Amino acid sequence: MAIQRKHTMYHSTIIDADPDAVWAVVRDALRVVSIVSGDAAKDVHWAEGGAPERVPSLYNFTLVFSDGLVQQEVAGRNEVERSQTYRSIVPTMGVDRYLATIHVRPITNDPNRSFFDWSRELTIAEDAEPEVVETIIAMMAGQADSIRDFFAQQ
Repeated sequence: MAIQRKHTMYHSTIIDADPDAVWAVVRDALRVVSIVSGDAAKDVHWAEGGAPERVPSLYNFTLVFSDGLVQQEVAGRNEVERSQTYRSIVPTMGVDRYLATIHVRPITNDPNRSFFDWSRELTIAEDAEPEVVETIIAMMAGQADSIRDFFAQQ
């Protein structure tokens, strides 16, 4: 895969749970990190007074495969539209900038299901190690499905 300096990703899925139930879980960034990363992330915690109800709110975690610290923040949240935006605070492991937004939308003819989408934009450093960046992108590619699978087990 050729890594572009600016890498955009979009993933979506249908979740077998109503939008309010999905939103109650995914609006908490630490829960999202834990669900989508599993054992690949450790030391997932709020930083500098961050909390699920606070925006902006800082949080950190470490990727096990590289022992790289990831520092991010919940930068925006819209409770009515059930959307939340995250951004990187400092460059990490070849990613200079990261911006992502999740949305939970109702399916109008099936109120017990949700449409979940996740858009991301990564700016890759000029000197990034291609293998590390490819690993990160590959991990992200399956994360919307991890959210879907989490609710399938509930």
